[in-house]
Amino acid sequence: MTGPSGNKGGETYEVSASNSGSGSLKGRVAALYDMLCQIFGTDQIVLKAKKLEALELFRSDKLPERILGLQRVVYENPTLEEIPKEGELWQILMDIEGEIADMAARRYVENDLEKKIMEKIEENQEEYLEEIKAGILKKASGPENAQTLKRLAILEKKEQEKLTRSILEVLRPQSLDEVVGQERGVKALISKIASPFPQHILIYGPPGVGKTTAARLALEEAKKFKHTPFGKDAPFVETNGATLRWDPRESTNPLLGSVHDPIYQGARTELAEFGIPEPKLGLVSDANGGVLFIDEIGEMDPLLVNKLIKVLEDKRVNFQSSYYDALDDRVPQYIRKLFNEGAPADFILIGATTRDASTLNPALRSRCAEVHFEPLAPDQIKDIIDNAASKLGVVLEEGARDVISEYTIEGRKAISILADTYSLALYKNAGGTAGEKIHVTAEDVYEVVRNSRMVPYGIHRAKDSYEVGRTFGLAVSGYLGTVLEIEAVAFPAEEKGKGKLCFNETMGSMTKDSIFNAAAIIRMVTG
Repeated sequence: MTGPSGNKGGETYEVSASNSGSGSLKGRVAALYDMLCQIFGTDQIVLKAKKLEALELFRSDKLPERILGLQRVVYENPTLEEIPKEGELWQILMDIEGEIADMAARRYVENDLEKKIMEKIEENQEEYLEEIKAGILKKASGPENAQTLKRLAILEKKEQEKLTRSILEVLRPQSLDEVVGQERGVKALISKIASPFPQHILIYGPPGVGKTTAARLALEEAKKFKHTPFGKDAPFVETNGATLRWDPRESTNPLLGSVHDPIYQGARTELAEFGIPEPKLGLVSDANGGVLFIDEIGEMDPLLVNKLIKVLEDKRVNFQSSYYDALDDRVPQYIRKLFNEGAPADFILIGATTRDASTLNPALRSRCAEVHFEPLAPDQIKDIIDNAASKLGVVLEEGARDVISEYTIEGRKAISILADTYSLALYKNAGGTAGEKIHVTAEDVYEVVRNSRMVPYGIHRAKDSYEVGRTFGLAVSGYLGTVLEIEAVAFPAEEKGKGKLCFNETMGSMTKDSIFNAAAIIRMVTG
């Protein structure tokens, strides 16, 4: 029968597997040698024969040795040493012919496939080159392209376009001595922070009295003591409880941290391809070894507060995800460590609030020491104004401080009024610059407060003289005390000792009770 035909250099070849007596063994062996040369090429056959130690057998005059050489080359086995016997030559040649037929068929298919590949390359050469070029550029440049680089340049340009610093940044206290009116509160705060065993702290007080500034400076002061656990690089992480937003499904939580779902939320390419979730650390981990300051902690979500309490106890944040497989070898070690052990969150919590202590979570209060900052008195407001004026280089005329202290009890607001007055005085000073000494008058302050529609806190003032029918009462609202004027008219009683008290409909029951108590005391004293 006839085996597959092949092509080598334009020549055709066939392998005969016939076992008839036509032709001699010697001619058949020579034909097989020629066939190998046509398939692989003469040079390749010589190199292969030399490598397989069959070159001398090829040149031998003895037919069995030549057949042995064929066996070594065809089967690529240099360990064949036994010379075939006369009775086995035909069978061996038939086996060799079958193997060569397989080689010829394989080479024929390879040549045909190479031909089709070359045709395909010629047809789509430009397209393939563009894909290869794009792949190389993408690998070299990463995720960046012309559009992303342009946007980055725009952002960097905007970063350079800064007007000036905020006036509050310029006038913010730089040391604890500049925190006015809170000597007791600052002392209590420092004693609880600058300790070998620092405590979590809640600071209560009205707005604008220096709670945030005192907390920041307290950490810097604590770093100076060797017995405190805070290092030189201890972080101070600040956030606002009123703006903390989180998802109950734990898809996002900037305070405690969250796990990014590789399917719906997305993750880095190398993680998303294998469905590996990626934990994202929160502010509690950023504050590890330092202080986490939460302003307006009373405005936090109650459920988030409970989660924060758990972190305060464990000093660690645990992550969970249904996509995490502990037996998956493709999970990076840092992700495996976060899921198995959690993220460190060993920090000191300082929370500040303007709310009453009774409105806060009792479990949180039981784990924290409490410090109270006092409302600022008018004299303390004046001290704050003097410090700010010296930093601004402002000369305060007579009465300017008194006017500001009448219209606010907050240090921050007092500085804001002074800054507005400074700007107004600078505007009035034609040709003046920020470096000159600016004079601020009481009239400038009045103009600012009129434009801001502000009213003074102390409307009613006591007099040295008496006035019948004019009564004042002391009232408390939050952290502040004020004076309420009570309008009253007295008429002679019809009969002595039988006078009556009459109230209008808007007076509350507590007010009525207070007046009855006061009347009873007056009768007891006067008889």
